[in-house]
Amino acid sequence: MSTQVPLVEMRNIHKRFGGVHAVQGVSIDLMPGEVVGVLGHNGAGKTVLMKSLSGAIPCDEGDILINGQKVDIKRPRDSRHHGIETIYQTLALSDNLDAPANLFLGREIMTGYGTLDDGAMENEARKVIQRLNPNFTNIKDPVRNMSGGQRQSVAIARAIYFNAKILIMDEPTAALGPHETAMVAELIKQLKSEGIGIFLISHDLHDVFDLADRVSVIKNGKLVGTQQTSQVTKDEVLGMIILGKNPGESKAA
Repeated sequence: MSTQVPLVEMRNIHKRFGGVHAVQGVSIDLMPGEVVGVLGHNGAGKTVLMKSLSGAIPCDEGDILINGQKVDIKRPRDSRHHGIETIYQTLALSDNLDAPANLFLGREIMTGYGTLDDGAMENEARKVIQRLNPNFTNIKDPVRNMSGGQRQSVAIARAIYFNAKILIMDEPTAALGPHETAMVAELIKQLKSEGIGIFLISHDLHDVFDLADRVSVIKNGKLVGTQQTSQVTKDEVLGMIILGKNPGESKAA
């Protein structure tokens, strides 16, 4: 794994809002087929950091590299151009539309006559959704009638259909029951197997330990540290979040 070029490198990222230094010199990376959990209390800076990668909140200082090449991300379309998609906790789905309409919303397939090609969109939607979730067949229902796990499938399918190689997932299992959480976990494992890298923003340590290869903890805008989940305990990660110290450190930096 160490010989691979990271999908993403964020180096020495800073973001200020007036007198508030929300992100202070944070550096993290993401490898192909890897899940990195990004953890921290509310207001720690983790969401601002990820929004600088998504283009929603451009950083003030620092470098972002995609596949080893420095890129300039100032707006969401810049991030999408580089294969980065964000799946927000709200999923940003239109409840009254079905899965194909949501998947192609704003990027519809048209016929040669300038009308919507509903058949082509349904066919493409079925292919990508079946790849993720073979048991999901009711794609023509309005998404308001779908389970939370199915809604996540639609949001993920929309991202990967348009060639996302890097996903930012914001609390993907929030408010889901055990069965639906397991469904989302399977989706994430499927994405990993396809070489897609995922930044997982979560408050749920159980989720993170089940899904993430590494965890990066942010406290008060600074990176506490990055650890392999296989080499730390949940209590040690909790100590990183609360105390701002890595396992084995006697005090916070």
